[in-house]
This record gives sequence, structure tokens and C-alpha cells, in this order.
Amino acid sequence: MTSDDPTHEPPSRPDRPRADPAGFPDWLHQLEKELRVSRSVRLRIWCRRRAGRLLAGVGALLALALLTTVGTVGYGYARRPAPKAYPTISQPPGVSATSTASPPPAAGPFDGTPAAAFPAGAAGITLPPAKRTGDFTAKQVSDGLAKVRAALVTARLDRTFMTAKDPDRLVRQLAPDVQARVRKDFASGAFANYATRLAPGARLAPEQPRVKGRITYRATRSPHGVRVLEVTTNFVWAYAFRPARVVPGDGVVVVHDTLVWELPYPGDVRSRADGLWLADMRSYGANVDCAAFDKGLLNIGEASDPEPVVTTTADPDSLYDPDRSLDIPDSCGLPD
Repeated sequence: MTSDDPTHEPPSRPDRPRADPAGFPDWLHQLEKELRVSRSVRLRIWCRRRAGRLLAGVGALLALALLTTVGTVGYGYARRPAPKAYPTISQPPGVSATSTASPPPAAGPFDGTPAAAFPAGAAGITLPPAKRTGDFTAKQVSDGLAKVRAALVTARLDRTFMTAKDPDRLVRQLAPDVQARVRKDFASGAFANYATRLAPGARLAPEQPRVKGRITYRATRSPHGVRVLEVTTNFVWAYAFRPARVVPGDGVVVVHDTLVWELPYPGDVRSRADGLWLADMRSYGANVDCAAFDKGLLNIGEASDPEPVVTTTADPDSLYDPDRSLDIPDSCGLPD
């Protein structure tokens, strides 16, 4: 296990001198795995949380952070235990909205899972009402929320993006100052907390992914005084893969992420720093192929045991709950 402790340099407004002549922010990445032996289970779950820090020179006007961890546990659907209590997250402050679209009738690969009751695709991403908050006007809030929603749709639901070699469909939606660093994420496979890319040979079913979650926003300031519209998104994404499996849920990969997006107040930053930033990313997933995920790619896990075995940590259905805690142990990559 490794852990890097980034050093911070405060951002400044445009009228202050710059200490970094290059003027570009730098992300430092930290990758931490908490490994736990549980390969005897049939279906494995990964959980990844990342962190890193965006460093800005004295002239770079926004410092943002990332923290990353990866983990997995196994679960199945047959022989489910009675539902148990499980840890949940605290709701962020601010104006929020949860998925409200009427779900389509349960059908196909989602039958027998909580995702059968989720809205399909982008219908599950409901924006809260845009109101004036802090120094941000209602229009600025509305525009910011629209940018976040568009990025979520591209990152998690756009099938062309999931299979494209170039991640530009998502990268170009972010602030110019951060785009080079995000491209490095995709080159190194360090993007799985905020984007879905399919492994070679992985085949999604025709059904749209099912989506459920919440978006919350508030006005705040960075530690160095930059006014920021902070948007927290917390969603469960359920993907149906082919071929279909017999046991309900066998062909479904679940991804639960909580992302913190930040949009700086235009008057506080230079033009290249104006736009959408990712400040924090945390996620876990269920039924994933660990070898593919080591490369940041998504595919269905393999089922090899004659009967599924359920993890004793919680009811497997809890993994579909957006309010579930994202702290889950890791069992990927360990010997049997």
C-alpha cells in the first residue's frame, strides 16, 4: 500500500504574481488498495476510491483534490440472507434532487434486481431547480448543472465514448487547464471512478443502463478564496451485459460513484481555469472482471461456482442503494 501526501500551493486571483512560469495545474495521484481474501465467492465486487490533488502555481487559480482507493468483495443472488443494516453516507448540504422519472416496466436482464425499478438511461439523472446561490445567479447555476449532467451522460451512458479510442468526447467538456491531466488518466487507466470504458470483447445488452441517484449543489469557496459552485453527484449505474445469465443479476455490473464537481466563479479565475473540474471521486462496483478493471476497463465477472454464495457483510441488494457507504473491502487480484 502506498500513500503520497501532496503539497499545496495556494491559488490566486489574476492580479497576483505567479510562482510557476508554466502556469499549468498538476494532479498528483495516490492509489491505495485494501486487499481482502474472499475469492471463494462466486461474484466479486470491486471498490475503488481515488484521490489526488490538483496543484496550482501562485498564478493557477483553482486547487482541487482527488483521493483514490480500490476494493472488491464477492456476492451472488441465490441464497440471499435476510436484509441487514449497512453503513450509509451523509447527505451533502445544498439544493438537491433525486431520480424522479417513472421507471419503465421491469424486463429482461434487470429482472429480480433493484435496478428493475430504476429509470432507464439519462431519465434517471434529475437536476434540482436552479436558484441563485451565493454569488452565482440562477442562470449560472442552471448552466453549471447542465454541464455536469452532460458530462455524466457522456462518461457513464454514451456507448460511443465507452468504446472509442480517444476520450475527447468527455475531456473537451472540462476546463482547459485540466484536460491534459485527464488525458493522462485515460492513458494510465486511472479513470474508472468517473468514466466507463468497456474492455475488449465486452458486450452490453441492448437495454439502456438503469440509473438512480441524487444531485446536490451549493455555493462555497476553495481554501484559497476562489468562489466555487460545488455540485455533488451520487449515482448507481447498472449495466446489463451479454450473454444473459440464468440467475437474476448475474449479467449485471453495478457501479456506484460519488463525484464532486466544481465550477469556479468566472471573475475569480483566468479563462483557461474557467469551466468544469472534478474535485473528488469515489466509487465501488459489483460483478466486475478484476483483470479488466486493473486496466480501468469494465466487463462482467465470471461465474464459476455451481451455486452463488452471498457475502456476509450485507444484503447484496444494498449495493444498488445510492445511500450505501462506498467503503467496501477489496478482494480482486488475490490467490484462492
